[in-house]
Amino acid sequence: MERPGPSEVTGSDASGPDPQLAVTMGFTGFGKKARTFDLEAMFEQTRRTAVERSRKTLEAREKEEEMNREKELRRQNEDIEPTSSGSNVVRDCSKSSSRDTSSSESEESSGSSDDELIGPPLPLKMMKEPGNHIEEDIVGPLPPPLYEDAEDDDDDDDGDSEEEENPVQKIPDSHEITLKHGTKTVSALGLDPSGARLVTGGYDYDVKFWDFAGMDASFKAFRSLQPCECHQIKSLQYSNTGDMILVVSGSSQAKVIDRDGFEVMECIKGDQYIVDMANTKGHTAMLHTGSWHPKIKGEFMTCSNDATVRTWEVENPRKQRSVFKPRTVQGKKVIPTTCTYSRDGNLIAAACQNGSIQIWDRNLTVHPKFHYKQAHDPGTDTSCVTFSYDGNVLASRGGDDTLKLWDIRQFNKPLFSASGLPTMFPMTDCCFSPDDKLVVTGTSVQRGCGSGKLVFFERRTFQRVYEIDITDASVVRCLWHPKLNQIMVGTGNGLAKVYYDPNKSQRGAKLCVVKTQRKAKQAETLTQDYIITPHALPMFREPRQRSTRKQLEKDRLDPLKSHKPEPPVAGPGRGGRVGTHGGTLSSYIVKNIALDKTDDSNPREAILRHAKAAEDNPYWVSPAYSKTQPKTMFAQVESDDEETKNEPEWKKRKI
Repeated sequence: MERPGPSEVTGSDASGPDPQLAVTMGFTGFGKKARTFDLEAMFEQTRRTAVERSRKTLEAREKEEEMNREKELRRQNEDIEPTSSGSNVVRDCSKSSSRDTSSSESEESSGSSDDELIGPPLPLKMMKEPGNHIEEDIVGPLPPPLYEDAEDDDDDDDGDSEEEENPVQKIPDSHEITLKHGTKTVSALGLDPSGARLVTGGYDYDVKFWDFAGMDASFKAFRSLQPCECHQIKSLQYSNTGDMILVVSGSSQAKVIDRDGFEVMECIKGDQYIVDMANTKGHTAMLHTGSWHPKIKGEFMTCSNDATVRTWEVENPRKQRSVFKPRTVQGKKVIPTTCTYSRDGNLIAAACQNGSIQIWDRNLTVHPKFHYKQAHDPGTDTSCVTFSYDGNVLASRGGDDTLKLWDIRQFNKPLFSASGLPTMFPMTDCCFSPDDKLVVTGTSVQRGCGSGKLVFFERRTFQRVYEIDITDASVVRCLWHPKLNQIMVGTGNGLAKVYYDPNKSQRGAKLCVVKTQRKAKQAETLTQDYIITPHALPMFREPRQRSTRKQLEKDRLDPLKSHKPEPPVAGPGRGGRVGTHGGTLSSYIVKNIALDKTDDSNPREAILRHAKAAEDNPYWVSPAYSKTQPKTMFAQVESDDEETKNEPEWKKRKI
């Protein structure tokens, strides 16, 4: 068989592929000519189609806008007075004429210069501007529409803008609910990102879970537990995914639990005898606070009295991820009292007992990126540092009764400072409003000396614009959730309050307020159900309780119940009770063999008493040695002398 040539393989002849070649190669279709595509022609066709569709869509939108404009003009002419309506009509007609002219000009220009337009059409407001010239090769989504001049704004719009500029009106404090945590200070608050569950912790070691969707008007927690046994709860925070909770207590080991309270991991405890804390695997002293990473799942941070800030991973509880060691200017150790992540998670900020605030890059643990030495008074515990939502401003709540704002871009002096804010708790915190226009913190009071307040400062001017009287105790924790627009407050008398506004807030406390309190079922109050049948048979009747006197008389006749108990053991005895023996072998030996049979006679006489019987009837000793005893070689010399008779044998032989 001849092999096909190159021309036959490519299938260049007009008759098509050789069927014999296809059979030879083993599959059909071999030798067909490959199909070619002209990409430039395809792109050109696609561009023309997109331009045509964009033009049609633009024309349809212009017609719809024109019809809506005419309807609005008619409605305004009917409502407004004749004089004012005439001026408005003239102005609107001039606007419409200018829009018509601009639209006609845009249509003319679109016929010439917009042939290359691809994508959705331009908004109408952009088409109205005469200076907006569209480039020929624009591809992709178009920029947002331009706003109209301030002359076209109405008086109502001016009122709305003034209302928006006043941030105090956005505070949701018209309604409140009270959650009873306990009798001691609520020192920790945590709300999941969706706002469905609230978790509270206090000085009573308890952590309680509250579900807004599952609660009714009774406001009862659905779960209570003590994850850290006898240690006060200092910080609670949900992870960015909402499936885990970081629990920081007075111990040296932080814990992570899930949404239902079951333990996920526990950090390892470090070796307290190692000098360099970077060489230990965990904290060696009491914890202060902790925080989750805002972006990376499973990473969190803790600070402790061992003068370190450590980052951890949930998957590796046996060793920390990295160690940050705050230092003074002289290089000495200093204890961090609080720490937090920046909003993007790239920075770690910590406030220390010497009054300094130190900020590190998350990936560089050696030297801090920013270090301000005297942010607050030395010796006071700064209780909170937090970043604003834009990430440029840092707020610090000091133990010197102050609240300060810092710009991390110019970290050389505070932007603002407010004093006269007493605090008596090491976890009094502060937070920003969801729109970043307000800064909120709480104040502490002595028992019976007034009420704790929630104070609001405007961020731009740092003026004290608003305050809320919470209760007759200190305000320790505050949390403003951005999605719910509700404020959670933890107090020093064991209460957790939720402030909301029915019009401005979403879900949260609004879900449980509308539910009525459930009534206890009647069957649940009875310990046992009784069916009363007065005419039942005697076998089905319940026995009546007889008097005690008759029962005692009946028991007296019973020999088992009336048996006199045995007296206690007294006096000398052996083997247990005196005069009584059991049926065991030891008791038998004690009774029959091991009894103490004292004999006061002479022991020599007691032995010689059996000498006569042994000599007359030798049974035990003499027969046994009769065959083995040697024969006597020397006869004993008997003497009348008693002394010679009693002398030893060796003396006699010597004589």
